[in-house]
Amino acid sequence: MRRRPLLTAALASIAGPLRAQSAPWPSRPVTILVPYVAGGPSDTLARALAAPMTAAIGQPVVVENRPGANGAVAAQLAARATPDGHTLFVGASGLMTINPFVMARLPYDPVRDFAPLTVAIAAPNLLVAHPSFEPKTVPELIAWLKAHPNQASYGTSGIGSSEHLTMELFAQATGTQLTHVPYAGSAAAVTDLLAGTTQLSFLNIASVAPQVQAGGLRAVAVGSLQPHPLFPTLPTVARTLPGFEGGSWHSLVAPAATPEPLLERIHAVLVNCLRQPEVEARLTRIGFSVVGSSRAEMAARISAELTRWQGVVRAAGIVPS
Repeated sequence: MRRRPLLTAALASIAGPLRAQSAPWPSRPVTILVPYVAGGPSDTLARALAAPMTAAIGQPVVVENRPGANGAVAAQLAARATPDGHTLFVGASGLMTINPFVMARLPYDPVRDFAPLTVAIAAPNLLVAHPSFEPKTVPELIAWLKAHPNQASYGTSGIGSSEHLTMELFAQATGTQLTHVPYAGSAAAVTDLLAGTTQLSFLNIASVAPQVQAGGLRAVAVGSLQPHPLFPTLPTVARTLPGFEGGSWHSLVAPAATPEPLLERIHAVLVNCLRQPEVEARLTRIGFSVVGSSRAEMAARISAELTRWQGVVRAAGIVPS
C-alpha cells in the first residue's frame, strides 16, 4: 500500500515530458520570448520571424518582450517553460556566453537549461570614433593609446556587454589602457559618443551604421574577419591584429527537455523562414548577416565562446556582480 503514493509521484514526474512528446505541434499560439526592450536586435529578429512562422505553422506566433537583469528575467522564464515547442527564446550571444562570467547567482545555465535551435543572425561590432578624435586607422589608434594611457574613454551598453568585452579584447591584444564608461543601454552610449563626451567605442554595426553614414561618427574598422557589405572599403581590425573578431549573434533556443523530433521540426521551420527573401532582405538591410546554423553548429559556437570570453573576463579582472 505504501508503494502506491510513490508510484503515483513517479508517474506524475514523467507525465509532463510524455505529454510534450505526444501532443501535436503547434496546438496553440507559439510565443517567442525576447529578453530586451522592443527595437533592439533580438526584438527585430523575433518580429521578422513572426509573420512567416505564423504562415508556416498555422498558429499565431506572438513576440513577448520581457526585459530585466541583462536578459536573465526572460531566460529564467524560458528555461522553466513547458518543453512542448510553444515557448521559444531569443538567446543573444552575451546572454548565452558572457553572462555566466559577469553575473553572480545567474538564475539559468545556458548549456544545461536550453536546447540549441539555430544561430539566426550575426553582426560585427564597428570600431567608431567621434570625428574630432585624432587617430583615423587602427595602427594610428594603437600608437595614440600607447602614448596616452587611460586618456581615451569608450562607452558601452554595460559591464560585460559584447561592446565592453570586444574593447577589452582589443586592449589586451594591443597592450593599451582605456577608460570604460558603462551605460544602461547602447542608445545612451551612442548619444554621448556623438556629443564627444566619449572618444570611441566598439558598437553593434546595426546600431551605429546610420550615424556613420550621416557623418556624425567616423568608422575606424570593423570587427569581422572579412569586410562588411555596408562598408565594403572599411578595413577590418584583423588586418592589423590577425584573428581579431568582435560582435554579437542572436539565436533561437527551446527549453532543454524539448523532445528531439520536435526540435528538428522547429529548426527546419526557423531556417526556412530565415531564408525567405523578404526576411533576409529586412535583416541584411540594417547590417545583420543571416546565418541559419545547424543545431550542432550552434552548440559548438556556444562552447567555444564560453571558453573565449571566460579568458577575456579573467584577464580584465571583471568581478561578477
